[in-house]
Amino acid sequence: MTGEKIRSLRRDHKPSKDEDLLEPEEEAAADGTFTRPNKFKSSKMFSNHKVLRSPSNPALLQNHNQQIGTLTIGDSKADTYFPVHECVFKGDIRRLSSFIRTHSISQKDNHGNTPLHLAVMLGNKECAHLLLAHNAPVKVKNAQGWSPLAEAISYGDRQMITALLRKLKQQSRESVEEKRPRLLNALKELGDFYLELHWDFQSWVPLLSRILPSDACKIYKHGINIRLDTTLIDFTDMKCQRGDLSFIFHGDAAPSESFVVLDNEQKVYQRIHHEESEMETEEEVDILMSSDIYSATLSTKSISFTRAQTGWLFREDKTERVGNFLADFYSVNGLILESRKRREHLSEEDILRNKAIMESLSKGGNLMEQNFEPLRRQSLTPPPPNTITWEEYISAENGKAPHLGRELACKENKKTFKATIAMSQEFPLGIESLLNVLEVIAPFKHFNKLREFVQMKLPPGFPVKLDIPVFPTITATVTFQEFRYGEFEESIFTIPEEYKEDPSRFPDL
Repeated sequence: MTGEKIRSLRRDHKPSKDEDLLEPEEEAAADGTFTRPNKFKSSKMFSNHKVLRSPSNPALLQNHNQQIGTLTIGDSKADTYFPVHECVFKGDIRRLSSFIRTHSISQKDNHGNTPLHLAVMLGNKECAHLLLAHNAPVKVKNAQGWSPLAEAISYGDRQMITALLRKLKQQSRESVEEKRPRLLNALKELGDFYLELHWDFQSWVPLLSRILPSDACKIYKHGINIRLDTTLIDFTDMKCQRGDLSFIFHGDAAPSESFVVLDNEQKVYQRIHHEESEMETEEEVDILMSSDIYSATLSTKSISFTRAQTGWLFREDKTERVGNFLADFYSVNGLILESRKRREHLSEEDILRNKAIMESLSKGGNLMEQNFEPLRRQSLTPPPPNTITWEEYISAENGKAPHLGRELACKENKKTFKATIAMSQEFPLGIESLLNVLEVIAPFKHFNKLREFVQMKLPPGFPVKLDIPVFPTITATVTFQEFRYGEFEESIFTIPEEYKEDPSRFPDL
């Protein structure tokens, strides 16, 4: 099992201001997209209660306090009432069952936690399972950048980790099916074309830079069908696997039959299914429980673009041809890589083994050489019982929430990311059209990073050449070399007759 799948379980929904570009995909299905949780308002009864006033009648005051069950009246920090969160915090399953029908379970509290976050961090299994039964969002980050799945790994209850992982996959499949009609309509309106782009990977790590690959990708679009030819089978955890693959998407086929991958060297094909076996899920849980919890985001809060300059004595704006297209070059400023790594759930043996594996990978090895077969992990001993009250938690200053769950062992790092982007006014395809195409092929490897990067507010034109981060120590330069409209033989979107089906050719798809 490759690191793509191992680490793909940790990326959450993209915040509105911080583009979550570096963290490997969290999807367990091959679709790669999730429904973003709606930002529900509080119930109408409390949504406008910025300051809660005390009734003059003492009896009314007592009744008022019983109704709202919130902080002391007049507390300046009681900006919003979170009844679902409070029920979960206190483990009140009966009240939660009542509130869950009339209140949002996607709402975040002052610290960015959803009710599911709290249930997992506090080990309230009944509350967590009830929330999951009502489809509480799993792919969502709190203010510290962690998802409920990450917090479940920290707590160490195997049953809870498995339940969250399964719900994550289910929500992924549902999101893809929901977006499918819109995507197909967009493809129908787009003309047929051929697009060629190149990937060149670089790193500031000397040994790593020697083994990084490059890739030439060819994309064919005909009607609502798309074909992607690539020579880079896999590129995860600092290892690459070369080959000759074709991914074919049939827009008019049933969802379970719409994706096929061809191995053009071995003359075999495999249909890409979204669901995994029980054993595969259990293996993923084992690896999650024995690996670092990792989060990396590329902050775009202060992003800006300035025209790149050329010349020594007489400086002028840089304009050059990229492939067949004249482009204006820009420097990308204000990108900050923020990475976090947690390992409070790991033993010393886990840490030493993971370190040895990463050292080997950095020298060009791969996971297969490690003979790494994770043992079936048992649940950890629960952390000490929570002693923090609901009032202490909810009234804490934003950004300084009391820690719940196992004592943290977290390392944080910030690094400025420098990038260049070339925008062309001559490129025939618009960014929105590109996004629709990439959304089809984005689940595969590094394409999702490209899709997210071009969703930023870019300078005028089309990004014919750009630098994007794919891992914390690795960046990729993507160049759109060629584009032309035209029609293609339908045979390139079909499986050749001599190819044999091999359902296990690509176990990670």
